[in-house]
Amino acid sequence: MSVRENLILGIESSCDETAAAVVADGSRVRSNIVASQIAIHRNFGGVVPELASREHLRQIVPVVREAVRQAEVSLADLDAIAVTRGPGLIGALLVGVTYGKVLALALAKPLVAVNHLEGHVHAVMLEAVASGRQPVLPAVCLIVSGGHTVLYRVESRSNNGSCQFSYARIGGTRDDAAGEAYDKVARMLALGYPGGPIVDQLAAHGNPKGIRFGAPQMKGNNFDFSFSGIKTAVLYHLRKHPEFQSEITAREQALARGERSAEAMRQLATPATLDLLASFQRAVVDDLVTRTIAAAQQNRVRSIFVSGGVAANSELRLAFEARAKREGFEVFFPSRALSTDNAAMIAAAGYPRFLSGQHEDCTLDPSANLPLV
Repeated sequence: MSVRENLILGIESSCDETAAAVVADGSRVRSNIVASQIAIHRNFGGVVPELASREHLRQIVPVVREAVRQAEVSLADLDAIAVTRGPGLIGALLVGVTYGKVLALALAKPLVAVNHLEGHVHAVMLEAVASGRQPVLPAVCLIVSGGHTVLYRVESRSNNGSCQFSYARIGGTRDDAAGEAYDKVARMLALGYPGGPIVDQLAAHGNPKGIRFGAPQMKGNNFDFSFSGIKTAVLYHLRKHPEFQSEITAREQALARGERSAEAMRQLATPATLDLLASFQRAVVDDLVTRTIAAAQQNRVRSIFVSGGVAANSELRLAFEARAKREGFEVFFPSRALSTDNAAMIAAAGYPRFLSGQHEDCTLDPSANLPLV
């Protein structure tokens, strides 16, 4: 006789992705639907909170319906609703939390609140377990995206047959997140939004030693990050070399025509621009890897997790794998699909909370600055 699976519906709306997913027993993804808002925010060079909230309102019902349909279950089959409570944009969070509360009340199902950052941790474990790799905890986790660059120590313990996780913050960015720095540099060079993917693709054609960007020197906590300085260094470099302006203008015109592919941007980029991008990316990647490896060494862990949108960066993955192997660590990434915001990670993170009875009621409110503990 087969044991019935516990089906968790995850709902994610912390920023500009409306997402819903059904995950069985916290480890098997039955569906994972993401409605992106990139096309809406592209003209503004970043996420506009009011527009994001309105789009979440428009997308939340059809996205949840599609997630349930693709999972080949009904709403009645669900065992719990897991929803992102925070951190994130308050208006965007409010849409997901409100819909999750209404759905849980209407279905008489448990409601589980999930921290968005915890979701990124579980995105790593979700796919590691699915691929037959069991990460050894405690671990050090780097969550790196457009809104976050932070290091956590991740631990787990068994409690009445369920696994409970705890998190201790090791360090984080004091100014710009790494993904934010990518977006701002891409904006300076008229490469389009979002900046991370296009910079990553173009940097592969440049010389990463072409321009020297010094590593930030942090006073106090050496596991903190700062990317404002390197962003400003790129700005000063452009001001010092006005010859960049003609190609920047050409790319602005191309973007206005709707030409924004990596190949289109490459055709309009000089070797000097490609070297600048490669050098910028190398400096950011080196800093992320160096501080994370140092944190893992100090915390005496064997496993390193890397998650968040910037975890999809090709050079970051290669650098982490090389350094981790050399230093004796095992490094874990989610797939690129689960690196960016999604609801499968929210459902996976909600599963142990569901099992341990950490349920919410209709007084649950979103929290824009929710800490991860």
